[in-house]
Amino acid sequence: MKLTVNTFLTLNGVMQAPGSNEEDPSGGFTGGGWLAPHADPDLEQIVTQWYAMADALLLGRNTYDMMQPYWEAVTDPGDFLATVLNGLPKYLVSATMPTVPWHNTRLLQGDLVAGVERLKSRRSGEVQVHGSYQLVQALAAAGLVDAYRLLIFPVVVGQGKRLFEDIREAASYSVSQPQTTRSGAISVTLHPAALPAGTGSDAGSGMSV
Repeated sequence: MKLTVNTFLTLNGVMQAPGSNEEDPSGGFTGGGWLAPHADPDLEQIVTQWYAMADALLLGRNTYDMMQPYWEAVTDPGDFLATVLNGLPKYLVSATMPTVPWHNTRLLQGDLVAGVERLKSRRSGEVQVHGSYQLVQALAAAGLVDAYRLLIFPVVVGQGKRLFEDIREAASYSVSQPQTTRSGAISVTLHPAALPAGTGSDAGSGMSV
């Protein structure tokens, strides 16, 4: 099973609270809501395409707690996103949640890396991570992410939770499916790739600034 991270980013890599300040003010973050001025039909179409490729969802506790009460209450069969979110198998990473109220959810407890490796080996298709900052950091550090689907918005918000915050080693990616929305957001898919020869802390750039 392929594991993808699907998320919104600012130009400086912040993924925190794109929808509103109230979405995630942790760490004293006050720059939430940066996505809203750039929302357009292209954005909706891209996100719909993301979810259409999902065969399962892997979620961290905070994202699960935010999504579950809202989407579970949407019962309109004509709402594509609600139908997908309510119907897909969901795997919740949590060591403290005693029960999982959202339909079709299973707890993923114990060693995270081993649990995700088992999930990837037992199912076919694609398991998607949305939001879930802490989970994404752990998955990226363990080399478990097969692709990143990013929507990068033309805004900088200063401090906040960043997609590649805890990555300590050099990494390289191939790029596919680039697209620009009419409001200026850039949609791109990144696939982990081998580092170019000479890349690393000891390699000179051959350029002067």
